Amino acid sequence: MPDPRVVFAAPKSGSGKTTVTCGVLQALHDRGMNVVSMKCGPDYIDPMYEERVIGVPAANLDLFFTPEETLRRLFLKQAKGAEISVIEGVMGYYDGLGAATDEASTFKVAEALRAPVVLILDARGQSLSALAELQGFLRFREDSRIRGVIFNRMSAHIYKALAPEVEKMGVRPLGFLPKIPDLTIESRHLGLQLPEEIADLSEKLHALAETLLETVDLDAFIALANEAEPLAAPPEPEVQEGPKVKIAAAKDEAFCFYYKDNLELLERMGAEITFFSPIHDRRIPEGAEGLILPGGYPELYAEALSENTEMREGIALAIRNGLPCLAECGGFMYLHREMEDMDGRSWPVCGVIGAKAWKTDRLGRFGYVTLTANGENGWLPEGEEIRAHEFHYFESGDCGSAMHAEKPAGSRSWDCIHAEGNLFAGFPHLYYESDPQFIARFLRRCAGEE
Repeated sequence: MPDPRVVFAAPKSGSGKTTVTCGVLQALHDRGMNVVSMKCGPDYIDPMYEERVIGVPAANLDLFFTPEETLRRLFLKQAKGAEISVIEGVMGYYDGLGAATDEASTFKVAEALRAPVVLILDARGQSLSALAELQGFLRFREDSRIRGVIFNRMSAHIYKALAPEVEKMGVRPLGFLPKIPDLTIESRHLGLQLPEEIADLSEKLHALAETLLETVDLDAFIALANEAEPLAAPPEPEVQEGPKVKIAAAKDEAFCFYYKDNLELLERMGAEITFFSPIHDRRIPEGAEGLILPGGYPELYAEALSENTEMREGIALAIRNGLPCLAECGGFMYLHREMEDMDGRSWPVCGVIGAKAWKTDRLGRFGYVTLTANGENGWLPEGEEIRAHEFHYFESGDCGSAMHAEKPAGSRSWDCIHAEGNLFAGFPHLYYESDPQFIARFLRRCAGEE
């Protein structure tokens, strides 16, 4: 059965990948097509707002978190029934886990999915030189998988002159996007300020889609997607379904970073998930046997979280009374004695972690990590590992020391994570599919079996 798909890639970040991807997604959605969006890498934000603003299902694909076979399985699961899947790459096309490797790069994802690639080339200040850049990317690997190109910030008359030359290179010129500052999707639109900008962004995306319909050959793009090679993957592995347990999971403006694959794995393994809001609700859902506090933007809502005294005191009491809890990044910060907001003001929060979380001016320990245990703790046995990602501008007076975090490239490592009794909390965002047994133990703990 065909699974039409295309990967959008670029020579570097800032080339216009997100702008073109969002515009094409909006145009396909407006056409009435059943389209699915996927994002290479560990980014929560792009998929979350593609679902919220454009209205298309979105998920992540990541070759650090999973091997190729698992990546193909997860892709086919998310793409089932879709007329087309649009996959947005990350960083530069060949950029991988280290400075001199393409491991886990967008190129490797395209290889694993046997997908055609459309290169987004930022042609600002270029004409013929843009073709030299394209030629370099075509030649860098024996089969680059680059089958089409869209030029960003190019004029119509330059595109008309270059298109025949692109065809001579064996690549389809699919179109161009002129320089339109008001229609550029900057990274800030998908960042901290997006909740207040959703209406404006929706209007911008519709205008962007209308422009792309005039300058990009959408039918040729769809035809290219339909040329993707047949793709097969092993069947979904059987997981030992654990006890049926009720999991309370925070989800609101402050806590919203969930990998779709994580939630689906929880449910496959027996979890019944009930979402609740630490901002708006007064207590965690009745009958909860486990608690998940994900990452998000608690620093933007520190005052509201702090003023909901009943909720934060209830969460602290529940954890102290033995309720199993997984807390990541923003959820970990919420468990502190106090937490700063974006203006540097401190607010009392749950008090489970007897320390302060404060704002810094740079990303801390940014990137992928592999977590292993620093001794017996009941959460991660010796010799087992789970993969994760860190992305935070905040720091903690007590990051924990139960786990050892090691970066996949280079020699940097550090200790982190509180894994005491029923609590597993720290800055890393976990990817459950990298170690389903970790989740099986969590659910058994929720059921009182561990």
